[in-house]
Amino acid sequence: MSLLRPLDPVFPIERQLAIDASPVVLVNVFTLDAADEQRFLQAWQDDALFMKRQPGFISTQFHRAIGESPTYLNDAVWESTMAFRAAFTHAEFAAKLSTYPSSAVASPHLFQKVAVPGICVA
Repeated sequence: MSLLRPLDPVFPIERQLAIDASPVVLVNVFTLDAADEQRFLQAWQDDALFMKRQPGFISTQFHRAIGESPTYLNDAVWESTMAFRAAFTHAEFAAKLSTYPSSAVASPHLFQKVAVPGICVA
C-alpha cells in the first residue's frame, strides 16, 4: 500500500494504538484507482484472513461505495486496542502491505461505541 492517510491528522492511528481501550472498532476507508480494484480486493482478502486468525479479533464487514467509485470501507471489531495493535504491527501483516496496488490509500481509525439514551447502547 502506497500510503496511510490519517482520517484525523491530529490523532493518527499510531497515536491511537498507544491507548488501552476495549472493545474497539477499526474503521478503514480505502481509495484507489478503478484499474487496481481486482488486485486490491485480493490483497484485502489475504489481509482479512490473517486478521481473522489473530487473538482478540471479533468480526469484520467490508463495504463498497455505490456507483462507479472504487472506494471501500472496512469495519472490524476487536476485543481491545492491545489485540489490534499486536495484529497491526505483526511482521507478517506489515509484509502484506506491499501486495496492495500503489494507488491504494488507507485511512484507518479506531472508535468505541457510544450509548445515546433512547437511541442506542454501547
